[in-house]
Formats: sequence, C-alpha cells, structure tokens
Amino acid sequence: MAYIEKRKNKKGEVTSYRIRAYCGYDVHGKQMVRFKSWKPPENMSAKQAEKEVQRIAILFEEECAHGQVTAAVKFQKVIEMWATEYAELNHRSTTLQREHLIADRVIPALGHLRIDKITARDIQKFINSLAKPGANKRNGKPLSQKTMRHHLSFISSIFEYAIRLDMVNANPCSKVIIPKVDASGKAYKKPEKHIYTKEQAREFMKILREAPMKYKVFFTLAIYTGCRRGELLGIEWKNIDFENGTVMIDHTSNYTADKGIYSDATKTEKSTRLVDLPTAVIGLLKAYKHDQDSYKANLGDKWQEHDRLFTKWDGQPMHPNTPYTWLMRECERRNFPFYGLHSFRHFFASVEIEAGVDPTTVAAMLGHSTPVTTMSTYSHYFAESKRRASNIMAEVIEGKEAG
Repeated sequence: MAYIEKRKNKKGEVTSYRIRAYCGYDVHGKQMVRFKSWKPPENMSAKQAEKEVQRIAILFEEECAHGQVTAAVKFQKVIEMWATEYAELNHRSTTLQREHLIADRVIPALGHLRIDKITARDIQKFINSLAKPGANKRNGKPLSQKTMRHHLSFISSIFEYAIRLDMVNANPCSKVIIPKVDASGKAYKKPEKHIYTKEQAREFMKILREAPMKYKVFFTLAIYTGCRRGELLGIEWKNIDFENGTVMIDHTSNYTADKGIYSDATKTEKSTRLVDLPTAVIGLLKAYKHDQDSYKANLGDKWQEHDRLFTKWDGQPMHPNTPYTWLMRECERRNFPFYGLHSFRHFFASVEIEAGVDPTTVAAMLGHSTPVTTMSTYSHYFAESKRRASNIMAEVIEGKEAG
C-alpha cells in the first residue's frame, strides 16, 4: 500500500504531496522504496487535491508493481553481474578479452550512473567521444567504425540483460547512431572488400610452389576450402580422411594473452562441418604428413605431440599470427597484393557464387549460421550471379550459345 505524506508551508497549508511505494527487491535482496512528488495546481481545491493524489498514488504503486519504476542500480554493478552471470558462461575467450577492454572505457564514462537514469543522449555522447582524436590510446587517432560498433553492442547487451531481469523497460541504444568518421577523423566510407581475381589466385599458387611445406599446405587449404584462420590452425591429423578425401572442421585454435594458444569450439553450431577436398590437395596433405613424420623422428623427444597439422618447430600449435606475418612478408617480397588472410575466404565464396552454387550450399560450405549471413555478406556477388542467370534465356532464344 502506498503511503502519502503531506508537505506544508509555515502557515500549515498543504503545498505538495510525497508518495512512497515499494518496488520489490534489489540485486542484494534489499527491499526497494520509490518516491514520487506531486504538487496540486493552484486552482485545485483541497478536496480535489486529496482525491487526485489518491489516484496518482494508486497508479504509482501499480507502476512499481509492474516494473515500470526501475531499480536504483549503478551501471557498473549491472556490467559486473552480466559478466559473471552471462558472458563468462556463454562467450568465447577471445570475445571476453575484447569485452574486458571495452568495459575499461565504458565504466569510467557511464558506470557511475543509475541504469534507469541512463538516456540515449548519455550513450550518444560517449560513442561520439570515441570518434574524436585521442580515443585510441596507442596511436592517438579516433576509434574505427567497427570498434565503435563493438562498444555500442556491448552497452546494448547490458541493457538487454537488465530488461530480462525487469530492472529497466527499454534499451536506449536503439536510438544511438555511430558517427560517420573513419580512424583518421575523415568522413567514413565503407571499405571495399579486396578479393583476389582468378588470375591472381593462380599466380599466388605459383608462389606457393617455392614456399615452405607448412605454408604451402595452409594457404592451399585456405583457397580450396574457404575456412577461417582459426579453423585451419585447429585441424588435427585425425580430422583428415585420406580415403574419402575430407576434412572435419570441429574446433578452432585461438590465442589470448591470458590463456596463450588454446582450442575452442567452432564459431557457430553450423561451423562444425565436413569439407570435401580435391585429389590434388589430398596428395599434398599426404606429402606433408610424410615430411612431418620424418621431422618428428629426427627431433626425437624434443617433439611435443599435439596432432596438429600446423605447428611450431617443436610440435606445439602454431601461433595465429604466424601465417599472417609470413603472407605479408612474402607478398611484399614478391610485389604481390596483400589483402590479409580473410581475403582467401572471400575469394572462395565469390568463385562458388559465380559458378551458380545456391546460397544455402555456399552457407554450409563456409560454415555460416544461416544463408541470410551469406547473402548479406556477399550480396554484390549474388546480384551479379542473378543477372547472368536472367540472360540465359535471351542467349538461348537469340542463339548466342551457338556462337
């Protein structure tokens, strides 16, 4: 039951009312009390004011009972709850590491505020600050568009968690806009995906002929399978079926400063998949297995067995940065375009789409969670494929296929 307190002036006249209602319990189990003040209009009689304040008290009590009046919990406390009760149980180590770095920026800016008092404007001001010079402590530049999106997504996740716990009723992040500036502070332009052409891919395969065997195998698999870097580095010999010409992608190899190199589950459930390999690639893998077995025999007890395809000199799993560094240096030495490791995944997808493979199949080959992800990521290539398909009938009718 709401309690109504009258507030009077020196003459004993009622000037306002203070309404008190209970709103359940906070995160520590302490009963929460909420207050609401109401001042009657000057032209309202005392009897009318008494009646109106009773009505307002009932409505206020209902708002409290239905969670429309929220918990007075600081944002930092909710972040800590979210981290221990949700993120640490559901997120990968690499994601947790990124979220820890983001929290180091968010908490000083918003952590001292009550979560129910944080507005879209508060969040917008914080996000805007990330687009200013100096936001990146390493180089003094603004943060990138991608990093700003990560920060906004982090804050949004905290609010969604608070909504599920009935601590707040809405997520103000939906009203926040990422500033359209790049890491140099200039107007942001969405970067174009750099994808190797078929001619460049053939040229790169020629470069691989002279590469050390482990890099020859790594980048051949990257081109022929479209697998992610972590998926390739996580492959073990037991995942290779030489007889049927397949490789099972069922885990990844990752690195964080805290854990070092470690194995983890694939990015999504659909990322666990069986990938077919051409005969030539199986032959290369057999040669690589023979070389690695000979090397192990010569190294003796210095070899640490992990069953990985890609290792350091002593058999320990290869560091995730190693293939990237080799590729960058080799491209520079050969005067060949360097587009990063992920470009081989884009190349694989573009070739499959150009060949007319349907989105569902391409999604399965790439290990995307749904074909929607594939179609969104490679919408330009699917559009070109559809245009080519629409011309087939005209070519048939006009007899162009005979030419």
